[in-house]
Parts: sequence; structure tokens; C-alpha cells
Amino acid sequence: MEQAEALYVRSPTGRYARAEPETVLATARQIVGVRMQRGEMFTDPQVVCRYFQDKLAGQEREIFAAAMLDTRHRLISYVELFYGSIDGAEVHPRELVKQALRNNAAAVIVAHNHPSGDVTPSAADRAVTERLKQALRLVDIRLLDHVIVGGRDIASMAAMGW
Repeated sequence: MEQAEALYVRSPTGRYARAEPETVLATARQIVGVRMQRGEMFTDPQVVCRYFQDKLAGQEREIFAAAMLDTRHRLISYVELFYGSIDGAEVHPRELVKQALRNNAAAVIVAHNHPSGDVTPSAADRAVTERLKQALRLVDIRLLDHVIVGGRDIASMAAMGW
């Protein structure tokens, strides 16, 4: 792995100290949350992929998340739904549907990371996407895409025709 240049943060006392990578990543995720606030349009696939990459890249375990969108595909909220191990996370369609209804979402984009870096959708990824699509369809909510983040690589299952 490439060695990153040391980053320093200023403490409340005015002194500078070396920042831990986890601190830098957590701060970056907060900045993404501020940059892409409620009401931002999620109509450009590149914006969507970059958003999820900023949120999920570099995580040590799988995280399954969703962007809840209104009828014009504007962001209502970002929700991390399930946490797994280094090679999988159990996803329950019922919980996604509950969150979507709670947020009054008209559409949803789901995403998860592959800590291995390989963004090739597995058979399980394709199967869960179909299950989520069917569950959301029952309550008139559209599943627009399933994005897989693997470090610097990103895959959009919608772009792949799935």
C-alpha cells in the first residue's frame, strides 16, 4: 500500500498533532454529508457513484447503505442499514422498505462496499438486488441502482443492465 503523506490537525490548545487515518476518513465522510445535503439531485450516475465512493471507500468491513430520494430524485437522506464482515453483509429487504417508507421515499439507490477492492457483482449481489427491487415495488418505490464500491473502483449494476 502506498504510504500517505502525514497529515496534522490543530487541537483546541493550538498545538498540531499527527492525524490518524481513521480520523481523516471520518472527517472526510462528514464533509461529504455536508456537501451532498438534502435536496441534491441524484440524476447523474457519476455523481451517484462518487457520492457512495466518498461514503464507503476504505471501510474495513462491508457496509450496505441507501440513498432515499423524492419523486425528482433529490436526496432525502443517506442511511447505513447493515454492517457485515470483510466479505459479506446480511441484507433484509424488510428493513430497507421500512426506512424508505419512514423517509417517504419515491425512489432508492442502494450501495455497498467490497473491502477486497473487486467490484464485480457476485451472484449474491444480483440476487439481493432483485429481492430488494421486488420488495420496494410492492409499496410503489423504485430501486434505481445498486452501486458497488471497491476503493477507487465503482460498479453500477444499472449501467451493467442488471
